[in-house]
Amino acid sequence: MTPGTTDGGRIERDAVPARHRNGTAFVTVTISPGGPMRRHTARAAKLLAVLALFTVGSGAAVGCGSEKPVGHGVDSDRASHARARAVADAWHDSEAAEAMAKGYYPMDDVIQLPEDAFHTHADERAYTTQNFVLQTTLPGTPERNGVVKWDGGDSLTLPLMGARKAYDSVARGGNDGPHLTVTGAKLGETTVLTGRGAATVPAWLFKLKGYDTPLKRVAFTPSKPPKPPIAPAADSPSDELWPLERLVEVAGDARSFTVLAGHGACDDGAAVDALETDDSVVLSASITGSKDGPCTGQLLMQKATVKLRRPLGGRILLDAFTGRPIPPAQRQY
Repeated sequence: MTPGTTDGGRIERDAVPARHRNGTAFVTVTISPGGPMRRHTARAAKLLAVLALFTVGSGAAVGCGSEKPVGHGVDSDRASHARARAVADAWHDSEAAEAMAKGYYPMDDVIQLPEDAFHTHADERAYTTQNFVLQTTLPGTPERNGVVKWDGGDSLTLPLMGARKAYDSVARGGNDGPHLTVTGAKLGETTVLTGRGAATVPAWLFKLKGYDTPLKRVAFTPSKPPKPPIAPAADSPSDELWPLERLVEVAGDARSFTVLAGHGACDDGAAVDALETDDSVVLSASITGSKDGPCTGQLLMQKATVKLRRPLGGRILLDAFTGRPIPPAQRQY
């Protein structure tokens, strides 16, 4: 189980049929609650959850919850859909959207595991603790710059990340526990999904002892995010609208996305809606069934899978609460 999440293999739910308002598709996804219901104060739970989202990030409490699906209230629907529409309208033809259309913004994890990872639990532990042993000399960077090549024909030249920096971003551990041994490194290529669609990018390929295919680390740093054209919905989240933590996984056809959504210990769980327009997809996360009274002060994270009516393509994937692009997928250590 990944720290800060429930078991995604059991709690993901398929989207219900799309609902249509004014020609726009709303796809609703419900996800089951994670974690035990204990006693403290409900308000403390919400406050700590808010602080965790904005200051701690992925350091959330672990919840292993039930399979019970949750509903989505009418008031919550209205609030989240109104905000989603405002975010979509603000980004339409904005300077921020123009910048996103010209930059490199990966949505996939920049680290890609060997195809047969992992052979043993010890190897998996070594990876999650970033415990690597280097048994080769890392090469120098052959060129100062590399090129992002999108499937549609567009390209972008960016500075290349050196092998040492790429290796250090993966191998930050250094203990006597299980380790993975790097026996070679070279510059190659891989494919990633970006905010402009699928692209081929340079990547450092690290040969791991015992594995037939390399561990890949994209050799670019993402472009600087533009200033969003709309402010956050509020100073702090409410049950009607919460920020999403990040992307977890993007399906190969870019029609299905798994995201992390948060909720407290004394509610019925979270719900995520998707508003699709021609140039953006806005995801709205809310909390259902909040209960007053004693409750544990903790933030539980759940995985939700959102299915779109058509592939994302070059549309921007946005968070209704923050008004910003949803943070990309990344491996949690």
